[in-house]
Amino acid sequence: MNKKEDKNTRYFIEIDIKTHKIITHGFDHKLSSSLDRGRQNNPKIHRLFLTKGQYNKFVNRCTIKDNKTT
Repeated sequence: MNKKEDKNTRYFIEIDIKTHKIITHGFDHKLSSSLDRGRQNNPKIHRLFLTKGQYNKFVNRCTIKDNKTT
């Protein structure tokens, strides 16, 4: 199932507080029950909200395959 993107879509990455590594990324509707709206329920994880442009650049940068030969 594809999620619908509209003006109420919020983009985010989740970061492990201890290791500073990205755990996951995604987007959801701002009124969705799965979107915590900035309340950090898990003290070990921080959810950082991004603009759509920042999120797309992040995803594109992480999925580009290096075609160079070494």
